Amino acid sequence: MILITGAAGKTGRAVIRAVSTRGEPVRALVHRAGQSQVVKDVGAQEVILGDMRDPEAMSRALQGVQAVYHICPNVSPDEVAIAQTVLSAAIAADAEHFVYHSVLHPQTEAMPHHWQKLRIEELLFETGLSYTVLQPAAYMQNVLAYWDQIVEQGVYAVPYATETRLSMVDLEDVAEAAAIVLTEGGHAGATYELAGADVLSPAEAAEVLERQLGRSVRARVVPLGEWERGARASGLGEYQVETLLQMFRYYERYGFWGGPRVLTWLLRRPPTTFAGFVQHVIQSLQGEPSVSNEAPRP
Repeated sequence: MILITGAAGKTGRAVIRAVSTRGEPVRALVHRAGQSQVVKDVGAQEVILGDMRDPEAMSRALQGVQAVYHICPNVSPDEVAIAQTVLSAAIAADAEHFVYHSVLHPQTEAMPHHWQKLRIEELLFETGLSYTVLQPAAYMQNVLAYWDQIVEQGVYAVPYATETRLSMVDLEDVAEAAAIVLTEGGHAGATYELAGADVLSPAEAAEVLERQLGRSVRARVVPLGEWERGARASGLGEYQVETLLQMFRYYERYGFWGGPRVLTWLLRRPPTTFAGFVQHVIQSLQGEPSVSNEAPRP
């Protein structure tokens, strides 16, 4: 049995699909009862309802589990405390393998949510658990948050300079890599950077979108003040807003990119290109009325 925490989010659902496709039983930890059917629909055999901050809930979730894939709620101010609870429960349950969903370049102190993940990696090293750390770049799927505007107005709007160099990775590639390290041997003690095939600026990504969609697309900078007003109006909390603003400033100053060789080796194939991802999105939406947009994720 493989436990996936944070299972109802887009990363959790993708990992459930990838692991269950390999014939492995999955137990999904979800925070709300309404999320149970969502994770069952993508392949979870068991569902545990609970809060990752609750030691009793984590103890129940880890009973009889062989491996854990830990995903913390996105941009959470409590990420280190949550990890401490999850790790303690994994130690008590004598879990054989702990896979931590970290982030590319967690050693970047200027981005607090990255820096917290480095603290958790440090905690993981000190547990004595057999571990693997995955460090994915930003998801290509984040573009879907802007899809209607891209298709209808020909505008790809981002809150940093349009020449910023960024790596993106297809979430489906990340999920496949997660399934590999969870179900195949030889990955204990490893830390893997997961960057996609391309390093593209938003301006270059707009060119790809333009070619694939067959319509004019341009990249546009959203001023940070405008982004902040929209984020607060949508209900994002103070920590999330301030942290993401710091991330955007870091992106603009330094970029955020890595190389694809590790992911290529893990997948035994080249990672998905951004052009390939966009083509897949277009094909999957043919005949469908709209896209279900999700909030942009780091």
